[in-house]
Amino acid sequence: MIDLEKLFRLRLVVARFGELDNAGWWNTKGQLGKLGASVLRRGFPRSYRFAQARSVFAVAAQRCDEVFNPPGCVTLWKLPDAVEEDFDAQWEHWLDRASDWNPFFEQIETLGDTDLIEILHRMDLATEADLEAYTGLRRSAEGRAVLLPGVYGGTNSDVALLALGFARGEPRALAVSYARRADA
Repeated sequence: MIDLEKLFRLRLVVARFGELDNAGWWNTKGQLGKLGASVLRRGFPRSYRFAQARSVFAVAAQRCDEVFNPPGCVTLWKLPDAVEEDFDAQWEHWLDRASDWNPFFEQIETLGDTDLIEILHRMDLATEADLEAYTGLRRSAEGRAVLLPGVYGGTNSDVALLALGFARGEPRALAVSYARRADA
């Protein structure tokens, strides 16, 4: 069973890291930063942080689909339907305790680091075992993808590796991490 809160945090970090004012992988600039917060706070006083997240998640998912969208696979933005349904169901619960999330959102507003691996490790989103597994990941020959070994098993480590795999990309050169589904 995937820890959905950890999945949310992983997606937030990768989404913020990939914005134009950081790695430049998708076409949002500071949407999860202070500027995005100040703009959306007026229209969504209770839920602006989650509005920020939804918009960047949608842009990141679309951009990853454009760059690399293999059939029968999962990515950080496209997990099995059951996981995505559980994630969406949890959203309302997180909204009910939106103020509890403010410290994390404030932390990612100004990442100020160009090392995604270090960020994920520092925020306790990647274990030592995850980091060890990351060392074996490689970009594909065309540079657009990073295949995880084996098949996707629906574990927290699988999700952490999907997030870590983005670190094989470079500024302005997105590499989408993915894993093959067992049922594909």
